[in-house]
Amino acid sequence: MIGIFDSGIGGLSVLKEVRKTLPEADLVYYADNANCPYGPKSREFIRSRAETITEELVGKYGADIIVIACNTATAAAVSFLRKKYSEPETEEQRLHILELTGGRHDHIRFIGMEPAVKPASRQTCTGVIGVLATAGTLHGQKYTDIRNIYSQDVRIMEHIGENFVEMVEKGQTSGPEAEAVVSRSLRPMLEAGADTIVLGCTHYPFLAETILKVARELGHPVTVINPAPAVARHLIDVMAAEGIPTSDHPQKAGKTLLLSSGEDTQLRKAYRTLL
Repeated sequence: MIGIFDSGIGGLSVLKEVRKTLPEADLVYYADNANCPYGPKSREFIRSRAETITEELVGKYGADIIVIACNTATAAAVSFLRKKYSEPETEEQRLHILELTGGRHDHIRFIGMEPAVKPASRQTCTGVIGVLATAGTLHGQKYTDIRNIYSQDVRIMEHIGENFVEMVEKGQTSGPEAEAVVSRSLRPMLEAGADTIVLGCTHYPFLAETILKVARELGHPVTVINPAPAVARHLIDVMAAEGIPTSDHPQKAGKTLLLSSGEDTQLRKAYRTLL
């Protein structure tokens, strides 16, 4: 069983790629939509939610590995989670994990999100790339380290996708209002010459077609990079290294369980539309 969580429905863009890659695996997806968006929340709050969700996915639903399908949660909590669950420092912590997993594992592995700056830097023709992300991601150490490496070769324009998450959570991913929201954040990067746009939040792929349309209408066609397929491939590598089966039901389609901390109508609607 693979556990996947996000602040809301955005992580379904990752679940879609995981399902394509691992059709026979059971998946459990947790949308923390009662606390969405994570972007403005404190690091401490996000860590607390990530810990609570991990305990539920592993202890109650039997997840063997966790995908943090949220760039903001990855930036705020992945190091904390790995220190507590992947590399327990005390016997008490190790025994807690054994109890949590029903004796299956004495550690838990986590797969996080990483803004795809590296492939963007290789694809750009203008030498300028744009990164659309939340404030939490752009201010996180993981992204800062990546930016510092690749900013020597390309110019990186960053912008918070203002109201992107809220639009996606409402299911409003196209039309005049969505285009206006996208244009406000995209235009400065296009005017600076960006020809490759990195989607640094798992909600943003839901707006990919609108991003492409707005860019064309502004006279600046772009390539959009979604990191979800790379995350799915990395998940397979980690599961193989850990000896975690990638198939729960050989020759049968895996099951998907949807959970949410708030109202789940939009989650289920988005899941049906996407998958």
